Amino acid sequence: MGVLFSPFIVPVALFFTIGAVAILRGPIGKALADRLAGRVPERLPAGESEALQGEVEELRYRVTELEERLDFAERVLAQRREPDQLPPGS
Repeated sequence: MGVLFSPFIVPVALFFTIGAVAILRGPIGKALADRLAGRVPERLPAGESEALQGEVEELRYRVTELEERLDFAERVLAQRREPDQLPPGS
């Protein structure tokens, strides 16, 4: 028998068909339909856009601070102490 008459071709085709329908009926399908119809997505109001940009800048600053702290912690942990340099335990 050839590949065309494989007993698995019908279940596989059904699986992909159901998957494609599920994906295209969701937000991806709506975005694709809007794009094909030439509809432009909504834009944010100017004030809201500026507020989001400010929040992104604040988050960038915080990530930079966290990166610096992580680098410091890595350097501290990378300094190995010899067992004879450790204080005696109790």
